[in-house]
Amino acid sequence: MSILNWFTSFVLVATIVPALTAETHCPGSVASITPRFVAGALIVIPVRINQEGPFDFVVDTGSQVTMIDPALASQLQLRLQGSVGIVSVSGFARGSATVLDTLEAGAYRLEKPLALVQGLGAIHAADGHIRGILGENFLSHFDVMIDYAHKLLCLDASTAMRDKLHGERIPLVRPHPDRDLPFMERLVIVAHLSGARARPIFLQVDSGSDGPLLYARYDEKSLPLLNLATPRRGNLTEAQKAFAALPPQELRIGKCTMSDVRFVTPVSGGGISRLEEDGLLPTLLFQRVFISGADHFVIFDPKS
Repeated sequence: MSILNWFTSFVLVATIVPALTAETHCPGSVASITPRFVAGALIVIPVRINQEGPFDFVVDTGSQVTMIDPALASQLQLRLQGSVGIVSVSGFARGSATVLDTLEAGAYRLEKPLALVQGLGAIHAADGHIRGILGENFLSHFDVMIDYAHKLLCLDASTAMRDKLHGERIPLVRPHPDRDLPFMERLVIVAHLSGARARPIFLQVDSGSDGPLLYARYDEKSLPLLNLATPRRGNLTEAQKAFAALPPQELRIGKCTMSDVRFVTPVSGGGISRLEEDGLLPTLLFQRVFISGADHFVIFDPKS
């Protein structure tokens, strides 16, 4: 089995999230989860596995499958069921698959979800208390709202939030709808960049990254804009040096236009992506993001 998955990238570019007065509830009186934030971007909440825990997991809409650190898998005595190949922009790795009895976040429980046992790499470097990644095979069962301004995470199995929120509904799409590949339900939208001319850009809506990212494609659809990448300057970490800066872009999503959006791209030798989208759109660029798992759309900065 081959699973396409993007791991969290610590790009460390500027974002625009104003500090507002805290709010204590979600739209539609949905119960809220109060996350903590790591490295200014990672959304960490407590989850329970097989009725044990809680354990700190990153909420990652860019990860298709929930992932568990090997030490936690051993602690829970999870039964492994074979090896799985994982392909991402950063390369190829292998993990072991397991089926959990239950996976719980807040008031919601999912029975018999698939999980992968995989080292967390840079996530552990940022915070050693994190034990896993809560991926889309859990999150897609609910409507999800990430509210950075008020530091809330909202999950809803009804239409309560959907009925209370207003804004342009940006449809989730598949870059190649004719391809029936496993785990290909990714949160991808169509956008337009000033440097890409009329070519539509497919961006994955990702709560696990902290900056906009474009990467080289393996086919003829790779963007000429990437040829304008320049090395980043200053006192950089090794992780930051792995990315080059692109010229500031005007980003249009639906009827909304954002100016001076600064994308980065992996430097030469960072690998050529075999993922079908062109890059990542971090949810952190917005104050609030609402994702409808049932109706397959996103609202950026919805109004109540």
